[in-house]
Amino acid sequence: MFGKVAADLLGISDIGSVIRPENYDKVDSDDYVMHEDQEKIYFLIKSKSDEYCFTNLALIHLDGTSAVSKKRTLRRYSYSTYQVSNVMLETAGTVDLDVEIKFYLGDTPFSIDVHKKHLEELKDLYKALLKIAEITRENDVILNYARESLELASTTLRRVVNNETQVAEQFKQLNQSTFAWLVETRKQYKVKDFGAIFERYINQ
Repeated sequence: MFGKVAADLLGISDIGSVIRPENYDKVDSDDYVMHEDQEKIYFLIKSKSDEYCFTNLALIHLDGTSAVSKKRTLRRYSYSTYQVSNVMLETAGTVDLDVEIKFYLGDTPFSIDVHKKHLEELKDLYKALLKIAEITRENDVILNYARESLELASTTLRRVVNNETQVAEQFKQLNQSTFAWLVETRKQYKVKDFGAIFERYINQ
């Protein structure tokens, strides 16, 4: 009953609507946001059957089978695990009622229809997702360089040191220092929190 009242209150139809921040507490997704870990909603699209909740840490998707069914599947896609890619925005034609934002999270494709009156807000989301995709792609390249550097250092050590005892000891030292270096590198280049990106581009 509450879901129907909330949908009516928010003006929801089968085509998605962008929910204003002051109404986030009226949607189901808010119950699954990890507020305890400083997770925050930055953009939310809701239709009668689905909710797409974009937080600083993840996309929370409440997947409804139909507008009349109460059964839903909750899926969470962390940006640090499921890389954002192939971000596209399809604007509406003259007779179209909706615009469409498309993207991938990992191997999972998303295609979200949103009422064309929300095009300006959707442009902000498009820019934020595009920037997140760019950052994660560039950071993955840097992390791959770090791994290749480790392999090169290990190979070089084996070539220049002949004494087996020395190799074992020096490799142990190298491994310890490079492990610490990789941990710090990963912290720097494996971004989990994209709140700053959403704050830069989302203007609600």
